[in-house]
Amino acid sequence: MAVNTSAEAPIPVGEVSRLIGGWIDRLGAVWVEGQITQLSRRPGAGVVFLTLRDPSYDISVSVTCYRQVFDRIADVVSEGARVVVHAKPEWYAPRGQLSLRAAEIRPVGVGELLARLEQLKKSLAAEGLFAAERKKSLPFLPQLIGLVCGRASAAERDVLENARLRWPAVRFEVRNVPVQGVHAVPQVIEAVKELDELPEVDVIIVARGGGSVEDLLPFSDEQLVRAVGAARTPVVSAIGHEPDSPLLDLVADLRASTPTDAAKKVVPDVGEELGRIQQLRQRALRAVGGFLDREERGLAAALSRPSIQRPHRMVEERAEQVQALCERGRRTLGHLLDRADSELTHTLARVVALSPKATLERGYAVLQKPDGTAVRSPAEVVADEQLRARVAEGEFQVQVQGRGQDRGQGSQGQKDGQGQVRDEVGVPGAVTPPA
Repeated sequence: MAVNTSAEAPIPVGEVSRLIGGWIDRLGAVWVEGQITQLSRRPGAGVVFLTLRDPSYDISVSVTCYRQVFDRIADVVSEGARVVVHAKPEWYAPRGQLSLRAAEIRPVGVGELLARLEQLKKSLAAEGLFAAERKKSLPFLPQLIGLVCGRASAAERDVLENARLRWPAVRFEVRNVPVQGVHAVPQVIEAVKELDELPEVDVIIVARGGGSVEDLLPFSDEQLVRAVGAARTPVVSAIGHEPDSPLLDLVADLRASTPTDAAKKVVPDVGEELGRIQQLRQRALRAVGGFLDREERGLAAALSRPSIQRPHRMVEERAEQVQALCERGRRTLGHLLDRADSELTHTLARVVALSPKATLERGYAVLQKPDGTAVRSPAEVVADEQLRARVAEGEFQVQVQGRGQDRGQGSQGQKDGQGQVRDEVGVPGAVTPPA
């Protein structure tokens, strides 16, 4: 039930502690899972004290139990072991401290741990933390390598020695942390985040030697897996030996079977690289030599051609052809001019023959009316009409005195009453030359 309090009517601390104790007493016994961090078994004491910790949330609670309860599992449980405890929460009012009174303690078996890890693995895989497209590629030659490992451990020695044997100039930023036990997970996470924030660190190696399944459990912790998955710097996992496969191997950008293998995969071998460079140089020399030999053969073949050995020969041959074409062109042009001159002469003769002037020069005349129209029939003129007569040497005026008959009415000229001769042959008014 809620307690009615106010600034004017507060309750003492002891009363608050007593009320909390009453609420906790009503909670009843519960099953709790955690990791043993501290274990105290005093000789002759009938009570065992231990601390149960949750690595995921970094929360600890004190646990007490009778010696006969703990002796049942004393041979298989030690500090760092995961256990399941059936206990009743208790509140120690004078100190305001929560503790658990354990009635039964069960160690978490390997089979159960593996089943939980498999379930966690499926859950994280469904989120895409293990997807291949999330993997970041490692730099070819890292300038600074971050190393997370145990203090003075064989894993640290293997990574440093093998890396420097392969590339003596490589540099390391080492973070020594616990790699097993209750403090391993938070400190490894802190070290990874610290190295990830350093811009000069090109790759991070998390290394640990071999061990049992329980010893490698911190590297399957969900918080550590998510921290490595969120890192911007490529992370290499080198945990345990070849058969060991913690969840950190799946989320890391590269898995190494051992710390030594991690050094080989992260740092290139200077001897091997020099050998590759030498091979590439030899291949380049062979390629350039082959190219030069091929071009020299092509140049020699080109120089052996007649057009190169005697370049004026082509000009001379072309000069003879040009001369022959010029002579042929002159002959053709001469023939065309002669033919055109002959055709022009014949055309001129025909024009002269058909010219009206030539007709007039033979003694004919053309009679025209004042408006310039030619007289073609006697019916076109009237008596006393003035006409213009055009002859070869000029023109003059004539006057019509009478109109003769049309062709077919007679072929003889007749005299009119005044003795004038009328032309009755051909075109009326045409003047014919004397016989």
